[in-house]
Amino acid sequence: MSRLVFRSVAALAALFFSCSLLAAPTPAILPLSQIKPGMTGVGYTIFSGDKIQPFDVKVIGVLPNLVGPKQNVVLVKLSSPEITQSGVVAGMSGSPVYIDGKLAGAISYKFGTFTREAIAGMTPIQEELAVSGAPASGSAAASAADSGRYALPDAWAQQMGAGAGAYLEPIASPLIFSGFLPSVINRYSSQLEKYGMLATEGGSVPAKPSDAALEPGDMAGLVLISGDLSVSAGCTVTARIGNQVYMCGHPLFGFGKVHIPMARAHVVATLASAMSSTKIMNTGGLIGSITEDRITGVMGRLGPAPTMIPLSLSIESGGEVKQFHFEVMQNSKLTPLLVSMATLNGVRSNLTYNEGTTFRLEGTIDIAGHGSVHLSNMFAPTDQPMPDAFPVAAQVEGVFNEIFHNPYEQPHITGIRLSVSSLPNARWASIDNAWSSKKEVHPGETLTVKVALRPYRGSPYLREVPITIPAQASPGVLHILVSDAATLDRIEQYFPFGPTARLADLNQLIRLLNEERTNDRLYVALLQMSPTMLVEDKRLPNVPLSEINVLGERNPGRTTVLWQSELGERSVPLHEVITGHQYLTVTVK
Repeated sequence: MSRLVFRSVAALAALFFSCSLLAAPTPAILPLSQIKPGMTGVGYTIFSGDKIQPFDVKVIGVLPNLVGPKQNVVLVKLSSPEITQSGVVAGMSGSPVYIDGKLAGAISYKFGTFTREAIAGMTPIQEELAVSGAPASGSAAASAADSGRYALPDAWAQQMGAGAGAYLEPIASPLIFSGFLPSVINRYSSQLEKYGMLATEGGSVPAKPSDAALEPGDMAGLVLISGDLSVSAGCTVTARIGNQVYMCGHPLFGFGKVHIPMARAHVVATLASAMSSTKIMNTGGLIGSITEDRITGVMGRLGPAPTMIPLSLSIESGGEVKQFHFEVMQNSKLTPLLVSMATLNGVRSNLTYNEGTTFRLEGTIDIAGHGSVHLSNMFAPTDQPMPDAFPVAAQVEGVFNEIFHNPYEQPHITGIRLSVSSLPNARWASIDNAWSSKKEVHPGETLTVKVALRPYRGSPYLREVPITIPAQASPGVLHILVSDAATLDRIEQYFPFGPTARLADLNQLIRLLNEERTNDRLYVALLQMSPTMLVEDKRLPNVPLSEINVLGERNPGRTTVLWQSELGERSVPLHEVITGHQYLTVTVK
């Protein structure tokens, strides 16, 4: 669907739900104090299509403070022909429950151990609705670990026939992947499972004007990636009050205050499984923004969706170029992971992809109000048990983590452009030996460093690198480091608490990232045993000892001292990954 058509449909949807907000008044509420064992009610959810279906609910009892202080769970038994077949289903969380015609809560938890009956936990509705008044920060937000297992008291476990060690856990939310290879999903599944996500395949469907007409029991989704690839999570709507939509009854990611695009979701079918039944879903049009992700539920607002990060990915292999275009949500924890997944999937889904291939990555990350971060590196295949393209994705994720987790300010990424090209065969060489053409030199004199390199499955070869001794070189021993990029970067960026600890702002971090060397070049550096001060993002070589304390006092906490200084550097491109290092010495007369 073109952007113009999508916007037109979205505009119609906005008009549709803006005219229908008055049709979503506050429902009659049954408070927790009035819920008693033995009471019966009816719940609503979707098992197939967009048809909301009822199921029977019977109250077993109340588990006070199970999730946290004043955060209770109502233990209930569910029954219907569909539930008899599938049990408690992933994607069912948020299903509203009515008792005596009043909204009592949302189905949100299931037993983590085997039981013969469909026993579930219900979040009381007053606690779910409270997410709208949660503070922007503080204990109201749950972490991924906090939203895990909640031990059932032994007396209750025996009553349920579950045995000792029984626990309740949030009903998993389907994480719907479209356009992703199963091998890519499996590689990241353990990271996704930490957030209670159940990876499943699904798709996306065109937006419709009626997408925003949500009712209790409908499905809604959180959009993480959209476009040529898509990832979204889904759960059931508990209530809609005006333009506010309450769902899930438990946290999805537990991030607290969020800005995640909200979309309509449609159930294709329910897949029954003895291990974990789940809803297979498609994601529809964007209808608003998820604003709260709290321990007792998720809340969204109908209206404009938050801005996502446009990402273009170009894959070149075998003379063919394949282009991908999609958008990624902005979130410090998830965006680096999502971009890594998309990059790996884009490379591996190419029809000409082969293991044993060398990859070159080029890219740009644009940051509002700042300069761009540039990526450039080469990756040769290894014998490690992972796809050869994985280091490419890991490099992208690592840079994103540096940007998003900086201690200076919240960055706003405005665009990402990545280009990955594949080169046949394994292209890497190790530094086997090195020697200098001279043992004694004078300032201003040029010497030649000869380097023996041993390529992968090839004949050793020699490279010569001329380098000039600076005029300011002091008499005495001068060290020559012949190395790969990583070795030289580690020497220069060393700092006890990481390089970001000495920097002043995001601009300095960007400059530091852009100065990192590329691993397809051979480096020769001249090192002298004299102090170098690292002051924020600047290197000050050969600092007199008398000035070290003065500079440190002027820049408290942002300086460190290296007891060697770089006097000069040369590099030569070799168009293959270089590894290893050698140290040489010469005497300056």
